[in-house]
Amino acid sequence: MAGRLDGKVCVITGAGGGMGADAAEVFTNEGAKVCVADIDEAAAKKVADGVGGLAVQVDVSDDASVQAMYKAASGEFGGIDVLYNNAGISPADDDSILDTGLDAWERVQAVNTRGVFLCCKYGIPYLLERGGGSVINVASFVALVGAATSQISYTASKGAVLSMSKELGVQFARQGVRVNALCPGPVETPLLLRIWSEKPGAAERRLVHVPMGRMAKPREIVNAALFLASDESSYVNAATFLVDGGLTAAYVTPEGA
Repeated sequence: MAGRLDGKVCVITGAGGGMGADAAEVFTNEGAKVCVADIDEAAAKKVADGVGGLAVQVDVSDDASVQAMYKAASGEFGGIDVLYNNAGISPADDDSILDTGLDAWERVQAVNTRGVFLCCKYGIPYLLERGGGSVINVASFVALVGAATSQISYTASKGAVLSMSKELGVQFARQGVRVNALCPGPVETPLLLRIWSEKPGAAERRLVHVPMGRMAKPREIVNAALFLASDESSYVNAATFLVDGGLTAAYVTPEGA
């Protein structure tokens, strides 16, 4: 039985753990050849060894490092069809605008905004060589709504990723390259669970706004990325692809949520 990504070469950043690692497994199981890229070389190698992919150490904020990543992936697999720009950070010192220092602001922007810029800048030419492909930029529901529990640089970076994705999707549409912003809601990851557990009532305060009353499972976000990577989404372009349990549509949620 044919896989949904048979014959496709996919480069996944931030794939040394979390949703990126899940994506490497799912994409491989669907027939893709996967480049597992992460700033943590050992973590990338562990995931790549598990799925039979290529491990590449990359700093997405660094121009030369991103170029080397794509050169390695294309050299190994003969081309690239899918860019899954998943790498991102959300450090503890990214807080309210009144408390966030310039160093924290710049650090988040370097990875989350510049990283997507560089991955698209140097990755899209490889897709054009193949006559087209899919770019999945991980934004967030916070690109669309505001929060009193602010992470100002993270929020701004995800808004930038969303706008960038629309621009690129329009620019390259007639050359066969689709660019979409995947916007997850709160996801059950170790990082988010840790953050929410640090303050009593933090989870309840947030989940009351989610109609489904729970966080997403990582695989639920990866399944959306799989759709965007595949030819099944051939008419989905420059989209704000929300996978947020209805959060951004909600005013009053069901009781007991």
